[in-house]
Amino acid sequence: MSNTTYRLLIHKINKKKITLGVIGLGYVGFPLAVEFAKRGIPVWGMDVDRDRIARIKNRQSYVSDVSSSELRRVLASGKLTVSEDLSLISTLDVVIICVPTPLKRKYHPDISFIEKAIHMIARYLRKKTLVILESTTYPGTTKEVILPYFVKKGFAHNKDFFLVFSPERIDPGNKKFPLRGIPKIVGGITPEATQLAVAVYRHIIKKVVPVSSARTAEAVKLLENTFRLINIGLIDELAMMCDAMGIDIWEVIDAAKTKPFGFMPFYPGPGVGGHCIPKDPLYLYWKARRFGFKSRFIKLSSEIINAMPEYIVQRLARALKAKKKTLKRARFLIIGVTYKKDIKDLRKSPALDVIVSLKKKGALVSYFDPLIPYLSLSDIHLTSEPLTKKTIPSFDCTVILTDHTNVDYGLLRAHSRFIFDTRNVYTQTIPGRIERL
Repeated sequence: MSNTTYRLLIHKINKKKITLGVIGLGYVGFPLAVEFAKRGIPVWGMDVDRDRIARIKNRQSYVSDVSSSELRRVLASGKLTVSEDLSLISTLDVVIICVPTPLKRKYHPDISFIEKAIHMIARYLRKKTLVILESTTYPGTTKEVILPYFVKKGFAHNKDFFLVFSPERIDPGNKKFPLRGIPKIVGGITPEATQLAVAVYRHIIKKVVPVSSARTAEAVKLLENTFRLINIGLIDELAMMCDAMGIDIWEVIDAAKTKPFGFMPFYPGPGVGGHCIPKDPLYLYWKARRFGFKSRFIKLSSEIINAMPEYIVQRLARALKAKKKTLKRARFLIIGVTYKKDIKDLRKSPALDVIVSLKKKGALVSYFDPLIPYLSLSDIHLTSEPLTKKTIPSFDCTVILTDHTNVDYGLLRAHSRFIFDTRNVYTQTIPGRIERL
């Protein structure tokens, strides 16, 4: 029976005779649903967020990687339909889960969104269906949490359904590496499950890379982001070290990267934001602890990065002290509040931590961000300030925290009293005028 089920499903997938569902229409699920629809595969996009559903139905994209014109085209084609009704799972051949996986506490994963999704899927799942988890999670989740739940509900793997983990690798706003150009890792509970998922993703991804198991696929994603976390933590620590020693870290990096082998440049900054890097390595840290292994690199790197916003504030206090000023009542203009350049996304943005810290110390804080017209942070409510020759000099310090493209840095340089640059926008330090991290 398992061979018959596999043959029927692989035939439908190869012929694009499937109906595919994406559960969770955030920055991962929404572009994925659109891409499948563009390739002629009927897609149901499902989300419990009514606002997301309403915006899609109104043909308005809320994700940078999907333009509203692109959305209108796939909706007009009839290949993409969206709904809050998860009972539609009963009509699907392939179900892809793209729900959040935050942290409960500092080092504790929260897979409750995955659990809610699989409970709903199991309620409506029909037989001969492929289920794929894309949400980043700790190694073992697919086999140790999801598989037993379906089995408990009476579904036999390789007979009634197939289960796979395939980590999302989307880099929001990265035009150089769009979804279709990023190789896709696929690891199933069985070889048959892996082969089915490979066939599905080959419709939209240029290169699909199968691995031996779901656990391996889960570890791949965590390795990728742990690598970045540790190297960012290292370069942040070196930036602080070089400052203490009177060395320009940016000059050091530029010189080091001339070596054609054995070195990859990373750059310091005010911290790390977004959904992945601050959180994903801690899933691996937590899981390793279950095996009696404590990752000192992950913990230390996380601590260094998390301390960067406060370090920025300390540097600002030091810079003002040289001008015989204090943080209290000093006027700051923050440039850029999103976690990433040219991306309209505030998730875990270190700029927000800098703002909160400055406000707590009595500073007067304003900001400019071409993508974020207003900010609400607990009791802090701000509106993006216009950048003019008249307004810029009214601030004691201009702080560049996110280096958006659509900012007039020449205007800032000409009219700011003092600039603290955490992103190396200005490639030279000018004593008393421009200081870099």
